[in-house]
Amino acid sequence: MIDLSPAKGLSSAAINARVEEILAAATLEEKVAMMSGRGFFEQFRRSGGDWGAEPYRAGGGCERLGVPALWFTDGPRGVARGQSTCFPVSMARGASWDPALERRIGEAMAMEARAQGCNLSGAVCINLLRHPGWGRAQETYGEDPFHLGELGAALAEGLQAHNVIATVKHFAANSIENNRFTVDVRIDQRTLREVYLPHFRRVIEAGCASVMSAYNRLNGEHCGQHRQLLTEILRQEWGFEGFVHSDWVLGVHAAYGASAGLDIENPEPVHFGEKLVRAVQDGLIAPEVIDTACRRILRTLYRFACAEDPLPTYAMDLVACPAHVALAREAAEKSAVLLHNRAATLPLSRQQRIAVLGRLATLENTGDGGSSRVSPPWVVTPLAGIAEALGQPALALAGDEQDPEAAAVAAAADAAIVVVGYTAKEEGEYIPGDISLGEAGDLIQETGGGEGAARTPTGGDRSCLELPADQQALIRAVAQANPRTVVVLIAGSAVLVEGWLEATGAVLQTFYAGMEGGRALASLLFGDVSPSAKLPFTVARDAADYPFFDPQAERIDYGPLHGYRWLEVQGREARFPFGHGLSYTQFRYRAFRLRRTVHGVHAEVSVQNTGAVPGEEVVQLYVRFPGCVVERQGKQLRGFQRIALAPGETGIVRLQVPEHTLHYWHEQSHCWRLEPGKYRFLIGGSSAEGALLSESIDL
Repeated sequence: MIDLSPAKGLSSAAINARVEEILAAATLEEKVAMMSGRGFFEQFRRSGGDWGAEPYRAGGGCERLGVPALWFTDGPRGVARGQSTCFPVSMARGASWDPALERRIGEAMAMEARAQGCNLSGAVCINLLRHPGWGRAQETYGEDPFHLGELGAALAEGLQAHNVIATVKHFAANSIENNRFTVDVRIDQRTLREVYLPHFRRVIEAGCASVMSAYNRLNGEHCGQHRQLLTEILRQEWGFEGFVHSDWVLGVHAAYGASAGLDIENPEPVHFGEKLVRAVQDGLIAPEVIDTACRRILRTLYRFACAEDPLPTYAMDLVACPAHVALAREAAEKSAVLLHNRAATLPLSRQQRIAVLGRLATLENTGDGGSSRVSPPWVVTPLAGIAEALGQPALALAGDEQDPEAAAVAAAADAAIVVVGYTAKEEGEYIPGDISLGEAGDLIQETGGGEGAARTPTGGDRSCLELPADQQALIRAVAQANPRTVVVLIAGSAVLVEGWLEATGAVLQTFYAGMEGGRALASLLFGDVSPSAKLPFTVARDAADYPFFDPQAERIDYGPLHGYRWLEVQGREARFPFGHGLSYTQFRYRAFRLRRTVHGVHAEVSVQNTGAVPGEEVVQLYVRFPGCVVERQGKQLRGFQRIALAPGETGIVRLQVPEHTLHYWHEQSHCWRLEPGKYRFLIGGSSAEGALLSESIDL
């Protein structure tokens, strides 16, 4: 055996030299073996279909030469292994608008991944929320590319701080769940570059070292073998030097994917095994393709393996440790959006008699049951968190959707809390009951367990954006009986609230809030913490106000507009605009200034807390483009920052807008250009026009 294993402290030059030694010593078969996962089906069978029971070998590895393997764990709400810390879902953390918090969460995930034998994380999901019906909305951060890029970059940086290779996914245009294996997304080049790729580029430029390709087709070709995406854009234009691996099962359709720029097929070598070896031997694929892929895999793997670790060891006592649990609670507190608060219904007093209603109040409901599932050591439910805060551990559910006495119980209380929303049955990763996944499908049937245990579909895209009828009926009945009714909304994205909103005192959207969600909820309800989150998507008044969405589409066209820009251009008023979120205090903006710099535009604004309690505000900066040379409809987010202020305190927020973020894609010359003219910048606490100050600058 030749020992070419990584060693701590190797320089970049020494790593490159060692990689070349490996390539010179390895056989074709050994090189191709590094280009696929191995042992997944055996592990899955051994665990009875329990996703993440063991780290999955996801490429790399050559035992004869001492080359280590990549060991994969999924995300993005925590490490999908053991009993790891379960953070709020990504959409909740998107509502925090807090990259610094997301970076800390990435570091915590990395520590727990390392402690459990993993060095590759699939936690960075930044697919754009084009429509709130998308089943995996909860796994991403929101509808805006700029916002997605900033939070995804922070998570990747946090993960890689502890030498876990971060994977950004799913590349690209993956915004439909049920038909994700086959749908062909049609996008023109300008829309692709300006709307569906900027957030991926931002994460790559932040140093994210690997990419997971998407299942869907893009303009006729599967993303896992799409040369324009994987080679021309990712490598040649963006300078990406890491590796690309496929999604799990059905992510690769032919050996020529290697020539297109795919480096690793996961989880098993269906095409990147004997078929790929034969393709090289038969002259269909050049040997250099294999060497190039292996070089990308090995250089990335060795760069992280040879780097010094921030911690001396990564022991199991890091998993769900007190610091990480506290971080999960902080994230839950910072990610709950106060949508509505009539007559200061919230915060509640601990001296009030509280009635808690709704089946979901007692449910451990942390998100979907697919590949992002995390199994924490405990989950604090909404009812348990409220009971703990009131010092009444025996506090009982006052009534659920089927209880005819629920309204009467609520009438006898000082305030009523109704917990409603969804579970993994209604939204999340689509776990099909009738689709053939080859060996994977056979395995699920054999085990009688795991993601497809019942062989009946769960999760997937939502066909209805409203709450179930029995939940709406419960809200209306309780609100009629008690005007101090607080609705707690658990969902992965937008839920239409027409027909019951005006009857309620307050609405707080907590998303899927993680293992400490119940305690965070109580701290928000009783005023220990002032809500500070802002919507990362738009809540419309009618489902027809959103772009066309068909979960069963075989082909769909994506245009440049969706979300807040779509509603603005269509002249439709949102029920709750993008960036909306109330607080227990108020903020005043003034003295908005712009200044051109050699790098772009410098913006600053004064923000004052004019209320009686401490609070945090998310300052949002939007831009309207000249629109003389090229049409760009609606304003676009180009900056944001959180600021914490004591009562009466004033702070200055400064935001930098790099010039390249103002460019448009010129299709004729295939390059980015700055349109000359007057740019109008708007700043405030949401995207609503009435909440924004405005200044213009010539560029």
